[in-house]
Amino acid sequence: MLRIHFTPADFTRIRVAGTPDPLWEITSSLHRLQTTRGRWAYADWYRTTRDTLAGTGLGTAVRQLLVPVLPRAVYLPDFLTPYEAADGLDRGLAAIVDTPPARVAREVRMLDRLSGAPSWAPRLVERRTREELVKALRAYYEAVIAPHHDRIYAGIAGERALRARLTLDTGIDGLLDGLSPVMRWQPPVLHVEYVEDRDLYLDGRGLRLVPSYFCWQSPVSLADDTLRPVLVYPLHGSRPPAAAPVEDAPLAALLGGTRAAALRSVALGATTSELARFVGVSPSTATHHTSVLRDAGLITSRRWHNTVLHTLTPLGAAMLRRTPAAPGHAPATHVDFRS
Repeated sequence: MLRIHFTPADFTRIRVAGTPDPLWEITSSLHRLQTTRGRWAYADWYRTTRDTLAGTGLGTAVRQLLVPVLPRAVYLPDFLTPYEAADGLDRGLAAIVDTPPARVAREVRMLDRLSGAPSWAPRLVERRTREELVKALRAYYEAVIAPHHDRIYAGIAGERALRARLTLDTGIDGLLDGLSPVMRWQPPVLHVEYVEDRDLYLDGRGLRLVPSYFCWQSPVSLADDTLRPVLVYPLHGSRPPAAAPVEDAPLAALLGGTRAAALRSVALGATTSELARFVGVSPSTATHHTSVLRDAGLITSRRWHNTVLHTLTPLGAAMLRRTPAAPGHAPATHVDFRS
């Protein structure tokens, strides 16, 4: 159990990431390759990634470089998921390269003690070795994460919109109490089901909440309590489907396929540009679809500064409940990237 202790000052310093953290998504997606647990939720991504990596130099790099230092295990080196990645992949990768060698050596020793490190890992204290690792991380991101950027971004944006509404409606207590089924808010402590038993005292530093598309069920935090506190947690039901399932056929017949997808995409709130990215249409076309859905009483739209946030009406939500999305199924073949 991870117990995160808040002080009054921490409540004003809670932040929810509004865009995907590329290095946490890399890390979590590598974990999806190492286990069949929860793979049904990523079935299409897994199939595409398996085909992309099979028999390639990148696939070898994933097996021999990335998975060994980012294993699905009790410990991961914190320097591989730096806070700077909140500002984008380039900033995050630069922070990895610039990590002080003494810190790298300390975290590699911890990896070896707690999870097992590859024989080459001690060479990460050398800047050149970190630069090579960063090249592999970038290549992996561009090959298997970037092609799914719009879907990932839409999921994170929907989660942020949901958390914003919960906070406005129920305050900080509602925000922290509704993060995940594996978290329990007992003021002033957030209890998180975790791989180890520990306490994290925020001491006024606040907490950055990072919703992650590829994180599955189990939240993740940094091992070093002296670093800026971060809690990565899964989207759960807020991840949008890759495509309209068979069960959406009646809704698509009524509204049209694109408009049915648009209705589903605003289930947790979406701006016009987010809806356009998810559905795959231009912003002007997305505006037309939202106008039709709004006139039909299925969504409501509210302007905030220079954006418009669309959310479901009770009637729109009822229509979606009658056409539930069914999860996909994992392929029978299991590729073990740990070997």
